[in-house]
Amino acid sequence: MEKEKEKVKLAKYTYAKGRRKNAIAMVRLFNGKGASLINDKPVAQIYPSRFDQRIINGPFITLEQADKFYFTARTKGGGVSGQKEAIRHALSRALVKYDETFRPALKAQGFMTRDPRMVERKHTGMRKARKKEQYSKR
Repeated sequence: MEKEKEKVKLAKYTYAKGRRKNAIAMVRLFNGKGASLINDKPVAQIYPSRFDQRIINGPFITLEQADKFYFTARTKGGGVSGQKEAIRHALSRALVKYDETFRPALKAQGFMTRDPRMVERKHTGMRKARKKEQYSKR
């Protein structure tokens, strides 16, 4: 167990995958100072809102480690909010993989929980998943 922790800390980066709804994010967490990138673009360019940036950097803010790490992320699927929360989930997993002592604080904030809600499939005889044709009595 100790050897595995040493390997993780000596590695160039810590890799983790996060998901929310249909969004998937693959994150590489680097130790040190650098620019965080999402799909090869700066975070501020993809998410200009400070609120959105705070959601993504939530794990760093919780642990007070914002200046000690940077990351690169690849996202696909889902929508804008699903992708940013998938990035947050992946960052939390990567931080725990880097140092197991971070887990209780991240779990208390709910960052370690995967949001499993998915879009329900369309059913036959209906317009959408639950929307039906209007019933006509006569």
